[in-house]
Amino acid sequence: MRILLHAPDLAPTGRKVCVAIGVFDGVHLGHQQVIRQTVADAQQYEALAVAVTFDRHPNAVVAPERVPPLIYSLPQKLRAVESLGVDATWVIRFDEEFSRQTGEEFVRALARDFGHLRSVCVGSEFTFGYKRSGDVSLLRKLGEQLHFTVHGLAAVALDGRTVSSTRIRESIGQGQLDAASQMLGRGYALAGTVVKGDQIGRKLGFPTANVDVSGLVLPPHGVYVAHAVTGGRSLRAAVNIGLRPTREGAPNAPCVEAHLLDFDSDLYGQELELAFVRKLRDERRFESLDALREQIQRDVAEARRIFESEE
Repeated sequence: MRILLHAPDLAPTGRKVCVAIGVFDGVHLGHQQVIRQTVADAQQYEALAVAVTFDRHPNAVVAPERVPPLIYSLPQKLRAVESLGVDATWVIRFDEEFSRQTGEEFVRALARDFGHLRSVCVGSEFTFGYKRSGDVSLLRKLGEQLHFTVHGLAAVALDGRTVSSTRIRESIGQGQLDAASQMLGRGYALAGTVVKGDQIGRKLGFPTANVDVSGLVLPPHGVYVAHAVTGGRSLRAAVNIGLRPTREGAPNAPCVEAHLLDFDSDLYGQELELAFVRKLRDERRFESLDALREQIQRDVAEARRIFESEE
């Protein structure tokens, strides 16, 4: 899958283009329906299938006080989109200038830059453009003028309720990770770049990879058993999510620290993805670092036992 930073980068050289447009946070079952329709259109019309999404949530620019925590990091989202078979994804830089573009201006520019726009697929409630000036009805009006078909697909329901990114965020925040996985259509995983920490874990004898999860929704604070993936390698981990209350100068924002079993190499700057197996316990404050070390020893032993039982 090609990643496009500008629409003309596609350089279709006369080929028709079928497009799926959306924020696609989580690439859940509803998003998958939209993208798969675009892939099916592309196969039917011998066209290129292109997903169009954004480098951040639009609210980060148009309503900063209402930015939701995201389900996926951008690399996670792009991997999920790629798995659905698109030829390319245009990642739009959503900045102040772009936010002032009307819905009609956006669609006309899309048709111009992609050359031969054959179909556009969105969710039926999708809105876009300055002051939400674009919707499915506008797409259909412009489709008649510019000669492309439009699919406005109804939301997918699960257990009698609509699948949405908001509902998935709520499930993750409440620790209902199986429910989140069902709506995502794949196992829920948390991913971010490994950054330098305070090295306390190493001093305790349990070095950790500190994962930058800025802007992401997190499961409830506590200690988890997880499968960790980095650089194509699968590892086992005991993961702490929380505020590290036993340590002096504890942070105000939650931290994600993964102790990788039987692994002690430098991962700084690399992505680490964590797929949670089970929660071991809630996070709590200990009387001393020695008491914390003893509990970590028990947590790691329990994690090993759980992995062995899986085998």
